[in-house]
Amino acid sequence: MIMERMQDHMGAAGGSPALTIDVAGEMLQLLPERALYWARKAMLLVADAHFGKAAAFRALGQPVPHGTTASNLARLDLLLAAYPVRQLVFLGDLLHARHGRSTDMLAQLREWRARHAALQCVLIRGNHDQHAGDPPEELAMQVMSEPWLQPPFALCHEPDSEVPPGYYTLAGHVHPALQLAGPAFEHLRLPCFCFDHNVGLLPAFGAFTGTAQVHRQPGRRLFVIGDDTVWAVP
Repeated sequence: MIMERMQDHMGAAGGSPALTIDVAGEMLQLLPERALYWARKAMLLVADAHFGKAAAFRALGQPVPHGTTASNLARLDLLLAAYPVRQLVFLGDLLHARHGRSTDMLAQLREWRARHAALQCVLIRGNHDQHAGDPPEELAMQVMSEPWLQPPFALCHEPDSEVPPGYYTLAGHVHPALQLAGPAFEHLRLPCFCFDHNVGLLPAFGAFTGTAQVHRQPGRRLFVIGDDTVWAVP
């Protein structure tokens, strides 16, 4: 269901190149900002933002960095300025945890939403959203259970969600990354997009998230993100 036709595009951050691939007959742009753009629907998709994760760790006494919410929102602003977006779809795990819903984090989200009041935002509930709770009403987000069917795609959080026959699943949850090895035995793990026959995985959008290693296998196509570029893996 994934064709070989690809071409370079210019991404949002300083003219960085994106990559366009044909999935289920639709042209999708893989963006180095760890997002996906579906031009025909003017839809921007991001997975696993995990807003409030750093705050949740700090609430537990862990010394983790500040500023991750501002960094994530700044990347969204860049993408919304670079692409004509009617719908912004979060493929689950918008909020990390109930005790991560800090006053400062929610204030930043409200300020960001006010700047994009005309934008339709949709959240597909993920496993963390189930525990963190739905976003506050003032964020004006349409909250959906998976799968949300947008033919030919079933938009989900979990890649193994049950979807009707004939739909191609786009999902998050896994935080896929590929480990690359160099000639001097060095190793580098890079976030990636991962497309199998019926399921495509987006990398985690959030700046303070872990990764899960995926592996090359027959029929799987991988696209790593590095140096502000999306690269097709041979």
